[in-house]
Amino acid sequence: MIDAVKSSHEVLDVEIAAVTMEEAVALCASMAESGGPHLIATANAEMLMMARHDAELKQILQTCDLVLPDGAGILWAGEQLGTTFPERVTGADLTVRLLRLAQEKRWPVYFLGGAPGVAREAADRYMEKHGKFPLAGIHDGYFDEEEEQKIIREIREHGTRLLLVGMGVPKQEKWLRRHREELGPVLGMGIGGVLDIMAGRLTRAPLWMQRHRLEWAYRLFLQPSRIGRMMALPKYMLAVRQWKQSRKAR
Repeated sequence: MIDAVKSSHEVLDVEIAAVTMEEAVALCASMAESGGPHLIATANAEMLMMARHDAELKQILQTCDLVLPDGAGILWAGEQLGTTFPERVTGADLTVRLLRLAQEKRWPVYFLGGAPGVAREAADRYMEKHGKFPLAGIHDGYFDEEEEQKIIREIREHGTRLLLVGMGVPKQEKWLRRHREELGPVLGMGIGGVLDIMAGRLTRAPLWMQRHRLEWAYRLFLQPSRIGRMMALPKYMLAVRQWKQSRKAR
């Protein structure tokens, strides 16, 4: 995690920045203009539970430049541990803020991920509503090794500054880490299903549900198939409490 983060809290062995959205945007802007590669992760309960059983993902979260408190479960954990986070910094909201910066600062942006056509729809829909930004390139999340090398070359040769990867956790984080040095000086962030939201194929919960930490319930309503994934939440709550007790015993 970069030195500019003055405050962070540990949850299940992962340091998560205790920052507001405005502070997160400022940190991202600083990284994007630093001239080097940087990786951001937006953490929720499901991701932290995956990391408990996936050593590679855990190592990525422990060493990437910035981990942000995306999910309501992260805020809940902070309260349980006595180290509160000022607010959620969701990947969906941060993506929009970073695209605004890209417009203002003329950063070339590359969209990678989603089903065929989704990334293109996401970029076109955003630009129709909010104005254009330099588009370094677009590719869906399905490619073989030969195509992958073409994507990496395109990202680098087109001067990409902001790289948004929507391939799901942990695939997107592992892809960004694996190719970090090949991609050039990009600010890379895994954004999961945000491309589907931007493309209008999924809708976010109403603001009142977001503010009351019920976005997970809305997503479950829209996608009942997520019920298996939601079963990680009670396990996460138990894991946080056990982790808290283990820290007291040290």
